[in-house]
Formats: sequence, structure tokens, C-alpha cells
Amino acid sequence: MSTSPSLNKFEKFKAEKDGLAVKDELEDFAAMGWEALDKTDLEHRLKWLGIFYRPVTPGKFMVRLRLPNGILTTEQMRVLATVVQRYGEDGSADITTRQNLQLRGIHLEDIPDIFAKFKAVGITSIQSGMDNVRNITGSPVAGIDGNELIDTRELVQAVQDMITNAGEGNPAFTNLPRKFNIAIEGGRDNAVHAEINDIAFVPAYQGDELGFNVLVGGFFSAKRCEAAIPLNAWVPPTIEAVVPLCRAILSVFRDHGPRANRQKSRLMWLIDELGLEQFRALVVAEFGQPLAAAADHDEIDWDKRDHIGIHPQLQPGYSFVGLHVPVGRFDAEAMFELARLAEVYGNGEIRLTVEQNVILPFIAQENLDALLTEPLLQRFSIAPKPVARSLVSCTGAQFCNFALVETKQRAVAIAATLDERLETPQRVRIHWTGCPNSCGQPQVADIGLMGTKVRKDGKTVEGVDIYMGGTVGKDAQLGTCVQKGIPCEDLIPVLENLMVEHFGAKPRQTVTL
Repeated sequence: MSTSPSLNKFEKFKAEKDGLAVKDELEDFAAMGWEALDKTDLEHRLKWLGIFYRPVTPGKFMVRLRLPNGILTTEQMRVLATVVQRYGEDGSADITTRQNLQLRGIHLEDIPDIFAKFKAVGITSIQSGMDNVRNITGSPVAGIDGNELIDTRELVQAVQDMITNAGEGNPAFTNLPRKFNIAIEGGRDNAVHAEINDIAFVPAYQGDELGFNVLVGGFFSAKRCEAAIPLNAWVPPTIEAVVPLCRAILSVFRDHGPRANRQKSRLMWLIDELGLEQFRALVVAEFGQPLAAAADHDEIDWDKRDHIGIHPQLQPGYSFVGLHVPVGRFDAEAMFELARLAEVYGNGEIRLTVEQNVILPFIAQENLDALLTEPLLQRFSIAPKPVARSLVSCTGAQFCNFALVETKQRAVAIAATLDERLETPQRVRIHWTGCPNSCGQPQVADIGLMGTKVRKDGKTVEGVDIYMGGTVGKDAQLGTCVQKGIPCEDLIPVLENLMVEHFGAKPRQTVTL
């Protein structure tokens, strides 16, 4: 296939060979060893299978899964635990801000066997990187929340199956102009952060009929961040409506989206170029039937919950228990133990949240006391301290070559110091991200910290830019940068002042002898 000289390098290599083509070459790649691979296959095309070469850990790959609605079984968790256990100290798993898991320390020669294990328990990592649709998010308490409006689980699974051909790979959607995010919210508290997705479905009544208003175009990037805007569309909460609409929007983006400049290739750039009305008209044409106008308002009318602690379920006699997982990091031992707890005390199901925490559903009332005595709940608390409770962090420089600073360990240490020094009367959501790509989503935080390099005493050191004003829930909006270039070593007093001035924190009284 010939390629135009005007195409950027990504579009050129996609035109030369579809990323999904490496699926049939994986056995050969594993036999060859990573150092013998074609550079483009190694660094880019493997991402179509969810396999990420990490230059900061040569020979140790990251595998990003697809866990629709953030739900997995104990059988699946045990398989994942077995995988990361193989790699000792290098093996770990991170909960992402899209209710997903990323496995670390993986060796390429093991991946065919790992993928066979995945398939046996219904897990896939297909199309989870590069110019594909990322993990599809939904309420983490779908089907068990007594105040829920729409159970999103089947919808999320059906959308994923359409996009990925039920996990086998779907060439129709492997060459989008850039990555793409979809969220389907069924509750009242915006658990999915609808405003930061390229497509978001939020519950809304059209007269007496409950369905979804549709938002489009939300995204974060190094150059621009935008909240999603209304498409002026309402659809019933059915697979027959939601899946074809997702397909239509994706098809319009695939066929018309800008591809010349990678920094201007997300969906919102296409909406800007066409105008919302023309974009909507293209979607309607692709959808094949008229779209109802949006309902006057949606039903997102609660402040956002974090689901940590013990909460009564829709099902009488049961509770779901939210465990705080510091910055979402698992080792194999914790994964095995979570699987055991979900099986012994619950229904064999584990759920992940966009705040990088875990929910164990269907805990019978008579089993709660015994669950609370389990040693893992000392590590993954149901009542963490206020600052630690709402902490979110991207991968950071330990594993990510884009990150400008180390995030996870630093985030935990600074949160512990703030909890020790301050009495904080409310949750303060502090989000860390290692670079302007914003995987840690600082723009939706009360206090967002974006990694950068700064000069101090004539030397270049790790630092952050500080964002504030992000809100989630019923009045969601993106925050903005308020301070630039704070060295990380000077950050604690700056954060203390912000928390005292803006969030009602008070210095703890120290007792002197």
C-alpha cells in the first residue's frame, strides 16, 4: 500500500500494516525475542493487542486488559494473580482511572501462553492501546445500587463486543484518528466522569420514559482539555439503540476525523471543524434513523460517591464493601487474597472504580463482621484517612517513559504526611499525573498535580503544576492551572496552605512534653 508524504508517521505505519495484523505474528514475535522485533511492531503495533513496550524497563512489558464496567470474577482475578506472580518483584497490577487493570513485568516470550489463559476465563486485551477505543466505563455499583436508574452492565458489554468483535479483534475500528473513550452512566452521581469521554450516555427522562442523553467530545491531551458537550440526542436504554449509536459516531470519526496533526485528532477537533449540527447530521445519516432531541435535563443530581465503606445493596440482606487500594497498586498476594475474600464472603465478583479502588458485592449481613477481621482490610481499609481516601495517581516515571516525575510512591507519602499534620473535615480529591497527557486526570480533582521539570538552585528537579477547581458529580467541570513549577521537595507546605485556605483543614495540635 502506498502512503502519502503528507501523512504523519503514525498514519504512515497504520497504512502500511494494520495494527491488528500482529495478532497472527505473536507466536513468531515471542520466539524471536523483543530485541529482534521491527521497531514499529515493538513500540506501536503491539499496543493493538494491549501489549506495551516500556523503554524504562527494557524487556518487561505492560499488558492492558479490557474489563467492561470494571467487573471481573474471582477465577479471572486468580489467573491475573498467577501471571504477575511469575515475575516476582517486577510483577504487579494497577487499577486505572478507567476501571481497568494493567499488568506489569511481563516477558514477551510468555505472552502467547498468557493470552491462552486469558481466553480460557473470558478476558481480552484486544484493541486497548493506540488509536482504539479504551475500556468502557459504567457505574461500579450497576445492578446493586438501590437508587440506580439504569443497569449499564449489558450495555457496556454489548458496546465492547461490537467494537472488538467479541474480543477477537475488529478491523472496522482499529484505525481511528486517535484514541477514544466511551462511558455509560446509570446512576445519579456521575461515577464515570461523563464529561471527560468522547461519548457519554447519562440517564434522562423524555416525558415518562427513561433513557440517555448523549454527550460527545470530552478529552484530555497535552495541548487541550475539553468537557463533553450535548449532541442534542436522546436514546432509550437498549442495546438496539446504544450500540448502533456508538457505531455511528465511531464510523463518522473514523471516516471524517482529522489525521494530519496528532495533537488535533481527537473527536472534539472534528466537531469544531464541522460544527455540531453538521456533525450530528453525519451521525444521524450513519445511524440510519432520526435521533430524538435531548431531554431538557439529565438525572445526574447527586454529589459523587466514592463507594468506600459498607453500603446496603438493592438486594435485601446484602451489602457491598468498598476497599481503599492506595493509588490502585496490587501485588500478586493481594490479588489472590481479594479473590478468596470475594468467594468466601461474596458472590465471586470483584469490581473496580475510576478512583482506583475495589468493591466486593453481595456480602451477606451475617458475614460482615468476619470480613472486617480479615488481614487484607488492614492494608485495603474501609475507612482510610481523609487525604489518602481520595488519592489518585497515574503510573509515573517508575514504569512510564512519558512521565516527568515519580508519582505513586510520592503521592502516598505526601498524603500520609498531610493526614498526619492536618485535620481535614471533608474529602479532598488530590490527583497526580506524571506528564501533560493527564492519565491521572488532574483537571477533575480538587487539587490536581501535573508533573514537570523545574529549576531550583541551578539544577533541574522534579516538580508539579497545580490545578484547582475540578468538580465531579452533578455540577461537573474541569479545573485550571493555578500555580506553575513547584519543586516536589517544596510541595508539602504549599498543599497544606491550599487545604487550610480552600478546604477547611486545620493544623493538628502537637503535644509537647
